[in-house]
Amino acid sequence: MKLRKALEKARDEREKLTDKNLSFAKSPTEELLYMAPEDTPPDNGHALSGKMKNESLMAADISKEFHIIKPVHDDAKDAKDELWKKPTYSSSQIYKIDPDVVAANRGVCIKPNSDEIQRYKILKTRIQQQPQFKSLNTIMITSPNKKEGKTVNAINMAFTFARGMNQTVLLVDCDFTGQDIHRYLGIQSSFSLIDYFMEGTPLNELIIWPGIDKLTLISGNRTVLDGSELLSSRAMEELILEMKNRYDDRYILFDAPPVLEHAEALSMAPMMDGIIMVVEAGVTPEKDVKKALSMLPKEKIVGLLLNKRA
Repeated sequence: MKLRKALEKARDEREKLTDKNLSFAKSPTEELLYMAPEDTPPDNGHALSGKMKNESLMAADISKEFHIIKPVHDDAKDAKDELWKKPTYSSSQIYKIDPDVVAANRGVCIKPNSDEIQRYKILKTRIQQQPQFKSLNTIMITSPNKKEGKTVNAINMAFTFARGMNQTVLLVDCDFTGQDIHRYLGIQSSFSLIDYFMEGTPLNELIIWPGIDKLTLISGNRTVLDGSELLSSRAMEELILEMKNRYDDRYILFDAPPVLEHAEALSMAPMMDGIIMVVEAGVTPEKDVKKALSMLPKEKIVGLLLNKRA
């Protein structure tokens, strides 16, 4: 009789502990306390917590019966510990690029085996190695004059930077007198950043996903004769800060108008982390380069990018 009561008591305690353990598995905010035996791999290959691995023989017995998986936590600490995840583009406008148009406009870095990719990777590395630009993620690409290759280089930089392991790129067309990025990519887009300022169009309705992993852009047909007032406004400053602070793993590349022909680049310059000036080899006069540099904040200049037409 005593033996039977002892067995029934042991069974009741085992059932209580089993129920307790199963309640942990159902909760998304509790951390599991037991580890499955080493010869029984957990479901999905997740690691399990072992705080009470040797707590009792009964706990070990339970772990043999149940494959316990550590639940996903909602707190920030656990989020940082997870592997970096690629973004989804469900809220972006989807317009796939036309590879033939891209190639015709010298968007060479769209090809994974392009020799030019290494040059832009070197550019990125050199930027990252400069101590003063360690936290840089907003970059303005401009030039002294028109047709010196700033837009083509901005696009190729975006293609290359988006190949980075744990980062994304947003390419923003700020040449309000003539937007070219969407045209160079073969994208039929009617809306530009101008619609954000003048019509109050939500930003997510302007952002385009061109079918390239980790790359989004803003560019469209709408233009204005003078965008300097828009780009120097408090709204523009707030927009850049919002873009900059929302994601710490994002490069934001701004294709700005030429320095010597429009006031927009001068209006934007103080808001940027860094500025890259594109000059065309054998074409851009030295005096124009010096003059353009003198008009921009010296501490923001990342460097000159020499563009050589094929």
